[in-house]
Amino acid sequence: MIERGLASKALAMAGQFPVVSITGPRQSGKTTLVKAVFPEYSYVSLEDADIRAFASDDPRAFLARYGRKTIIDEAQRVPELFSYIQGIVDETGEPGQFVVSGSQNFLLMEAIDQSLAGRVAVLNLLPLSLAELDAAGLAPASMDEWLFAGGYPRIYDHGIDPADYYPNYIRTYIERDVRTTTGITKLVDFERLLGLCAARTSETLNIQALSRDCGVAVNTVKEWLSVLEASFLVRLLQPYHRNLGKRITKRPKLHLLDQGLAGNLIGLEEAADVALCPEKGALFKTALLSEVVKAYSAAGRTPRLSYWCDSSKREIDVLVERGPAISWAIEAKASSTYRPKYFRHLDTVAEELGVPTDRRVVVYAGRETFETSHGLVCALKDLAGALV
Repeated sequence: MIERGLASKALAMAGQFPVVSITGPRQSGKTTLVKAVFPEYSYVSLEDADIRAFASDDPRAFLARYGRKTIIDEAQRVPELFSYIQGIVDETGEPGQFVVSGSQNFLLMEAIDQSLAGRVAVLNLLPLSLAELDAAGLAPASMDEWLFAGGYPRIYDHGIDPADYYPNYIRTYIERDVRTTTGITKLVDFERLLGLCAARTSETLNIQALSRDCGVAVNTVKEWLSVLEASFLVRLLQPYHRNLGKRITKRPKLHLLDQGLAGNLIGLEEAADVALCPEKGALFKTALLSEVVKAYSAAGRTPRLSYWCDSSKREIDVLVERGPAISWAIEAKASSTYRPKYFRHLDTVAEELGVPTDRRVVVYAGRETFETSHGLVCALKDLAGALV
């Protein structure tokens, strides 16, 4: 098993909260993680129709049968169970009584918010980071291979060709998460929107263009984007502005949260296609944002992330904010060769924003990480260690 960065945080939270929730996109490794982190716990999955019927028909008997120290997987399938869990954990307030996990984040979080607010530590498990794969000795041999493969664990656990994996993943997601839980009926249009998002990954969001190209109303696009965000497939990166109220007047950047999924949706069939792909730079920027999000998620934190773009077309791909200040300014360059000019915008914009030199980072496609007088030049695999 590949060691997941979230493991130690999940164990620590079980020592402080009565319930720990592990959510994330489908097939990100949640079941494997909770079984490995909590081996002494009983395990039950509500994916099983008979067990689900038992839990739904007689929640008290179900919880009496499994008791405390239980992992309840796909818990969102029986949302009424959560109010009964609340009653049990409130009896003693003892930490670590239940671990709940699930892939349908919108349903799981709705059930948690209604019954377990204040009693649960909510953690998100995303697909494998490049840092996790590198630590396990399983990192792809080249950056092009990483951009093609992405981070979903089954690709590495079972040696599945990404070109075979992602179409089946998308089909499963649409059938099991979208059709059955969201009320969305225009599944062909929804899948088309996902493909359009992939083609625009790392670009400024244009709702009207997505609406036109997808053939659905603007409000429908907004609704479907919120579903994709809740499913951890899409991330909207807001623009930075010192006046926080002005953020809502500027457009966010649209990113898929896995570059392998994005690449498959735009038609990449093998790693060799990446080098000739016009979207390679966009895929690398998406991989950068994904690595940042995964690094903080593994630490149980939700950072405020943004990007910078001004009227002079100076851009910084990712800003990590902490309190009133910017903690990190990060620029992505898809080249495997470092050039000093990569710091051109960081030198000027970061200076204006008050970001010290040692917090300015150029992430490139090379293998070495080293300090310069301008800031840190960082291999993508080393970024998580530098940030957290």
